[in-house]
Amino acid sequence: MSDGDDEPADAADEPAPDESESTDAPADEPDAAETAGDGATESEDDGPRPEERERYETLLARLSEAEDALVAAETEADLDGVEATLDEIEADIEAADFTDPEAFQPDEEELDEDEEIEELLDFEEELTNELQDLQDELEEQRGPYAEDVVSEIEAAKSTVEGTRWTETGDGQVAAAIETFVTDVAAELGTDLAGDDADALDATVAAVEDAALDADEDEETIAALLDLADALHSGVEDSQAFADLSSRAKLQYEGFYDVLGKHKDYPPEWSAVKEWTKRDDAEMVALCMEHFGDSEYMQKHCLEAFVRMGNPEAIEVLKEKAQRRTLKAVEALGKTGHPDAVEGVADYIDSDSNPQLQKTALRAIGELGATDYTADVAQWLVAEREDVRSAAARALGLLGDTRAIAPLGDVLADDESEGVRASAAWALYQIGTARALETAAEHAETRSFLVQSEAEKAATALD
Repeated sequence: MSDGDDEPADAADEPAPDESESTDAPADEPDAAETAGDGATESEDDGPRPEERERYETLLARLSEAEDALVAAETEADLDGVEATLDEIEADIEAADFTDPEAFQPDEEELDEDEEIEELLDFEEELTNELQDLQDELEEQRGPYAEDVVSEIEAAKSTVEGTRWTETGDGQVAAAIETFVTDVAAELGTDLAGDDADALDATVAAVEDAALDADEDEETIAALLDLADALHSGVEDSQAFADLSSRAKLQYEGFYDVLGKHKDYPPEWSAVKEWTKRDDAEMVALCMEHFGDSEYMQKHCLEAFVRMGNPEAIEVLKEKAQRRTLKAVEALGKTGHPDAVEGVADYIDSDSNPQLQKTALRAIGELGATDYTADVAQWLVAEREDVRSAAARALGLLGDTRAIAPLGDVLADDESEGVRASAAWALYQIGTARALETAAEHAETRSFLVQSEAEKAATALD
């Protein structure tokens, strides 16, 4: 029996296999890297848009070069060159026809529960954002220009002319302009003087005549812009009428000048009563404007307009009427002026708001707007008797003979004693023989209210 020491002698002398050679695979078998197949993850460069990625990277490199050129730019000509380059890149980005990355995304239904959709780079968006940043930086690097100085002066002039200043503010503005004009004259080495808007116009002309170059005269332009900033600050710090408190504004307008030793509180109410006696709608309107947040003063001002019936208040009242303010609609009617009609007529049909409708009906009658006779007459058959009554009385105020027949029908047939009485009153107000006869026919009625109005008509006929 062998113990393992009697192996053939030549077996130990056989050479070991070459470890550098494969003994298990055919020589032409593909490399392991090549056998990864479809299961291997694609690199970013081998993704679904290789050609688009190449265009993207080329454009990105061009943007980087443009950025370097922008940093190095020293003159307006240099900046013009960068701008032209950016315009070319912008056109190429638009022509690149990049695909929306969402087109490469799989349906969520195809994903496993634990998988998330990979966010793919939006080439066009990335390039556009980078381009926009460079364009913004380019604009910031340009100038300053003489045109900027002119624009600043003209803006200051617009503020000066478009603002209402107090007496103190007028002096402050004049001082700011005078200082500015003097300093600009010194900077440009020219003769300028003045403290008003005309002086600013002369200063604009001087800046334009100087023909300042953005490169060669950069320091001068910057100095002029600093002076323009100082002008703006001086104008803005001047006292404007709008800066005053409500009471200070009224004081400035002389609103409180009518107050004597004895006055009610608040003083605004006392002043409104005095201005009402003087039929001064403008002063009452000023109070309503400056105390617009006070319901108390709004109420008293509107009541003052009702008492005055002054047509000068029409525009103010129209604005209030647009907000369906009853007192404003009532006050418009009291003016008796045709310009007030449009502030009232729209509410004749406001049956969802009977109080507003009744107020509008009366106002349209007081205004004598006979163009609306038919619009008013249709409410003689309204469901609410108070609206029917208001319509009848409005027709009486209008005095339009076309209303005689419908008023006669109401007088004869309406179930409400009050509405019938209003119809009889309206016929009496119209006052023609036919209208009086129509009302007088009911002088013997059992209703005291109707009989009373009908007897007036009968007496008028005699």
